[in-house]
Amino acid sequence: MNKNPSVSVIINNFNYAQFVGYAIDSALNQTYEPIEILVVDDGSTDDSRDVIARYGDLVHAIFQPNGKQAAALNTGFSASQGEIILFLDADDFLMPSAVEKIVAAFQAGVGKVHFRLQVVDGQNEPLGYSIPSEGMRLATGEIWRKLLQTSSYVSSPMSGNAYRRDTLVPVFPIPDDYKTTADDYLMISTPFYAGELASVNEPIGAYRVHTNNQWALTAVSGSRFRRFVKHDLQNYMLLQQRAKALQLDVPVDLERRSLGRIWSRLASLRLEPQDHPVPSDQVTQLVGWGLTALWQYSSHNLPKRIMYSLLFLWVGFMPIPLAKQGITYLYAPHLRPKLVDSTLKRLRAVIS
Repeated sequence: MNKNPSVSVIINNFNYAQFVGYAIDSALNQTYEPIEILVVDDGSTDDSRDVIARYGDLVHAIFQPNGKQAAALNTGFSASQGEIILFLDADDFLMPSAVEKIVAAFQAGVGKVHFRLQVVDGQNEPLGYSIPSEGMRLATGEIWRKLLQTSSYVSSPMSGNAYRRDTLVPVFPIPDDYKTTADDYLMISTPFYAGELASVNEPIGAYRVHTNNQWALTAVSGSRFRRFVKHDLQNYMLLQQRAKALQLDVPVDLERRSLGRIWSRLASLRLEPQDHPVPSDQVTQLVGWGLTALWQYSSHNLPKRIMYSLLFLWVGFMPIPLAKQGITYLYAPHLRPKLVDSTLKRLRAVIS
């Protein structure tokens, strides 16, 4: 790679007129160059087109009929020229030195760099935590091996990833089956072609939680977790397909080794058992799988393993109102009562 590789920031937008200008500004205000900025508007019906048009030649604007997220990313990737590609959701944004730090992390053999995102609200105010949480280090190295051990790894949402162009060529275009879950498709597929992954463990971008974000958990509900479970099942099938194509062996119990997947299934089953997508699931079984995944396959330290073990038991066997509180603690820290949150932080400081 060149000493100063070109970077393409591809912003995908649909009806985020109130946020897309902030995302564009964050890309324009980077301390690194050369950068090209592409904005793909996926058939917005609000004022997005007017906002994007104000930037004139500062960005490469593409307006297309609505085809969902994957279609927008496919269009942007095809039109881009950069050696490094960063996909930025229009409701998120980058810190000024983000691209500079990302490029520095692209050492020889690295095909993907992911980084922590600070979580903010609709008014850009920090909510006091990041994705992933500060206690979890982003995965590094040959992550395809990790995928075949636990079927998951610690990473960031879409806006927290940058790719060497050569990493993306074998997995594009994104299939229509993943038109609303392109994040998952790239997270599972790219490690098999990336060589090694590197990380920037400080927050150099922002992930926005707001009422229109389809994945940010603004309320704990069974329907939201059903969606998570369905996409987890789809991701597991994709992982099997990638491994088979590369003639790699998949452990027969791989699906039960992912802590996050088991959490989603347990939450869905407890909140709305009548609509749970996996009819064969049972609470006791899922709690047992979760504890096994936690103690045999997770990278959490001892205090966190103890805390999450208690949470599994709490969510699994307490009455639904109390179980829901445990789910809220785990998935939506911004919804925790402040007294509970501050108490938990003090406890973590004592036992860590």
